[in-house]
This record gives sequence, structure tokens and C-alpha cells, in this order.
Amino acid sequence: MLVDSIRTGQASVPRLRGKEFFDYLDDEPELALLFNETMTSISLLSEQSVVAAYHFGHDATIVDVGGGHGRLLASILAATPGASGVLYDLPQVVADAPVLLEKAGVADRVHIDAGSFFEKVPAGGDFYVLKHIVHDWPDEHAVSILRNVRTAAGSDARIMLVEMVIPEHQRDFIGKWGDLEMLLCGNGRERTKDEYRDLLQQSGLEMTRVLQTASPYSLVEAKVA
Repeated sequence: MLVDSIRTGQASVPRLRGKEFFDYLDDEPELALLFNETMTSISLLSEQSVVAAYHFGHDATIVDVGGGHGRLLASILAATPGASGVLYDLPQVVADAPVLLEKAGVADRVHIDAGSFFEKVPAGGDFYVLKHIVHDWPDEHAVSILRNVRTAAGSDARIMLVEMVIPEHQRDFIGKWGDLEMLLCGNGRERTKDEYRDLLQQSGLEMTRVLQTASPYSLVEAKVA
């Protein structure tokens, strides 16, 4: 499958299953649950490095777009007393978020909103965080998501993409293996700094900086153009 995807540039999962990866998950509840729990576990690789690398402000409203069970949002709020959060993801995903948020002691500062980021994104945030979201999608779908963020964000808001930005060097980097996985599953991709800049510009956003964290993940910061 991998060799075929590399040769053709097309994902293998849709051809094997007859549907896109996330549509396949919708029809396989046990696999979807495992996927969501895995995404929550993967947050362990990035959450503390993100919190250490960026100051969100003690009275900010942080919207976690596609935030799953809210693990990253919980870590940000735990380190940022006075801030509040909005957790936004599909209904079947956020249904399991209250347990995690209660355990983290931040449930009283989080509003849970259910919906699809392909349709809309909650307005009124000071920061919009998208962790491991944009890399799941080809450019046209990624632009659709980011344009919805652009519509929701005010002129002073900051948008934060948490992704493994592909470096310019030719040495080994875990994000390059992640790029192969994204191709195999659904025509997603890891991107370079310049590719993220272009993607943001197409969405009405302007990249302001890229911060490397202590983990393989970087913070791609943007604002409304």
C-alpha cells in the first residue's frame, strides 16, 4: 500500500475501504474510539512543550478547534489561571470530554461546543488552537477549515497551529515519517514553513512566526490579514 501511495501520490485507505478515512471511522465505532483515545494519548508528546513555549494570557479565551477530549486545552488552562476555554469538536468526540476536564480541574472554565470545523468555528476567541488538524487534510480542505477560523476570529485574535513543521535540512526527522502516514491514510501531509505560509495566505491569514518547542512540534502563529 505504501509503495503504491508513493508512486501515485494518492491515499490507499479510500481505495481499500471505498470511503475517506474519517468517513470509515464514522462507520466503525470501536475503531473511532481507539483513534480518539490515541489522539488524546499523543497529546502527551506536545502539551507540556506547547504550554512552556507560549504565553496565552491570564484572561484570554482559548478556542481549541478539533480539540478531541480537551487534553491540550486542559493543560493550557491549568498553567493559565483566569483563562477560559471553548472545546470544539464533533458531538461524538466531545461527549467523552467532561471526564477528562473534571479530572484536570478545569471543567468550570470550559464551554463544550459540538460541530464540524468544515461548517463553522465558534466566534469570540482570543486564541484559536488547532493541534494535529491541518496535517490531516490536502490543501483545499485545509484552506476550508482555516477560512472558517478566519471568519470566527476577530482582528486581534491569534491562530496557533501545532504541527511537525518539516525542516529544511535533509537529516532524519519524525515528521517525515508522519508525512508518509498522512499520505497513506487520506492525502494529508506534513508541511514546511513556506508551505504553511502559503496555506495561511490562501485562507486570509498572515503567518507571524514559527516557534520550535522542546518536542518535535512547532507552533505556527498567525493573525487575520
